[in-house]
Amino acid sequence: MTALDPADTSTWLPLDGLAPGFDANKAPHSTALAGREVIVTAPNGTRITHRFTADRVAWDYSPGAGDDTPAASGDDAYEAFEVDEELFFVQFHHEHRPTEAVSLVVDLRHGRVLSVVSRILPPERGRTRVRHAFAPAEIEGGGTSGAEAHPTTALIGRRVEWVYSTEHAYEHVYLSERWYSWQCLAGPERGLADTDENSVWEVRPGIYVFAWREKVIPCASVTIADHRDVTRIRSHGVLFGLDESGEVPTHFTFGAWGRLLSTTHHTPELEPASFGEL
Repeated sequence: MTALDPADTSTWLPLDGLAPGFDANKAPHSTALAGREVIVTAPNGTRITHRFTADRVAWDYSPGAGDDTPAASGDDAYEAFEVDEELFFVQFHHEHRPTEAVSLVVDLRHGRVLSVVSRILPPERGRTRVRHAFAPAEIEGGGTSGAEAHPTTALIGRRVEWVYSTEHAYEHVYLSERWYSWQCLAGPERGLADTDENSVWEVRPGIYVFAWREKVIPCASVTIADHRDVTRIRSHGVLFGLDESGEVPTHFTFGAWGRLLSTTHHTPELEPASFGEL
């Protein structure tokens, strides 16, 4: 493979080049959902039934008002990670539609779900190849409590060091509601850095879904991180995109340990969190 040149993005590693060893700090797969049926209902009436075994999820999708996604059923392999008590991060890559992957944040305690669908789309100038769609919903029949998952500016200004394995480490600087910067501190991408699109949602106090979409490499990630102890942040995530050929979807999960390095406090009238008010 061509040596990495930070100034020449054509030499940057493809998504499948990053995968070996990157998942060393991944948490074990949880089988706590095995035997459960989780029915998710959206405000527009869209209804999705999930039936979990130890490692497969059978699902039925019934669109509601204004939902142009056709009705469908399927059965996919999944991974689940226990984030907090009765809070699970579930990942599956559709076998019937390989350009689409699903991340579910399933909060059994509060009867809520946040769905993040990642889609690989045709090239479009000025847009990332992989994009995210976020949809909060409720678990049918369980009753709801607590706040619904919602976008948040809570991470803006934080600089966090992330360790994915003994060889892979990065830092993130959360700049605004839309942008964050990353730099590779250790690993095959050491010395590379960029600024990419991001979205942040709060699912429980101090627990955030952080999703990013890269513009150089055709890939995107959905992660969930528990920031309640900023000296020992725990993250679970998935990367999804295209391999070196630019043709084959690649999907793999990972985990990381993080710690807060610093927090930037802006002059109030220059606060990036207010950009959305412009």
